[in-house]
Amino acid sequence: MQRRTLAALVAGATLALSAGAQAQDYPTRPIKWIVPYLAGTAPDTTVRIVADAMDDILKQPIVIENKGGAAGNLGAQVAAKAAPDGYTWVYSASPMATSMRMYRKPGFDVMKDFVHVGRIAQSDVLLVVNAESGITSVQQLVERGRKDPGKLTFASGGVGSPAHMGGELMLNATGMEALHVPYKGASESATAVMGKQVDYALTIFSVSLPHIHGGKMNALAVMGPKRNPQLPKVPTAAEAGLPGINLVSFGGLSMPAGTPAPIVKRVSEALNQALADPQVRAKLEANGSLVAPSTPQEYTENLQAEIGNTEAMMKAAKIEAQ
Repeated sequence: MQRRTLAALVAGATLALSAGAQAQDYPTRPIKWIVPYLAGTAPDTTVRIVADAMDDILKQPIVIENKGGAAGNLGAQVAAKAAPDGYTWVYSASPMATSMRMYRKPGFDVMKDFVHVGRIAQSDVLLVVNAESGITSVQQLVERGRKDPGKLTFASGGVGSPAHMGGELMLNATGMEALHVPYKGASESATAVMGKQVDYALTIFSVSLPHIHGGKMNALAVMGPKRNPQLPKVPTAAEAGLPGINLVSFGGLSMPAGTPAPIVKRVSEALNQALADPQVRAKLEANGSLVAPSTPQEYTENLQAEIGNTEAMMKAAKIEAQ
């Protein structure tokens, strides 16, 4: 027994020393950062801004790999199966947590298959319509929906996305009827509004902001608890008569479960160093995001809380898992 115990202790110490040595030398080659959304989307832009800064900090190139589809599930599945050596990262975000309840078989477990390094930013969700629709308030949209039941259509960035949830909660709160039309991402749903393929959409703030400033969209409400300083005249959902809707999209950096703790610590420090850079913060904020760095533990708790939030929203909106 004593020999076996001693052997186990020696093996454990050897592994710890090996992990420590890996972290000390890490990284020694290029890193792949999987973005489970299409190129040009808000998450993709966010990752590229942060990756540029982390390149310099870690002294290795960070290669972005876009794997969009299934509300972010496809990219998450690929990342979950990657080697836990610190050389594969994934842009994890609120939809990855949402998928734990929205899909019966998402193909990964956000709390078991990953170690969460840190949050990057948060972004408001906007309720928008085409500027030529003549609709300038939530009340007008609701009245039109009640006048022609079932004729309105709304877009989101995918089934089970926060935007989809918010849309269903809105229908539930107002008693209006509208058909949900899912797209591959927020950019596509915004394009559908501008192309008059749908009547309204819930999109990530950064995606809609340029089109609002360009006069192509009207923002009817911020679907979170506070007004956004970049659109101070746009009311919150509660102020606009839509109580009980609180949507704030967020994203961060995660790695496959089993990645050595010293490497996780190294990447966490590099991430927060990048987010503390005034130029990085300015770029992210210009893109419509609120920089919101965190510890690994805080980000893990953020994702866990989103699972509970999703469960509550699904129940309120009477949505069944897909």
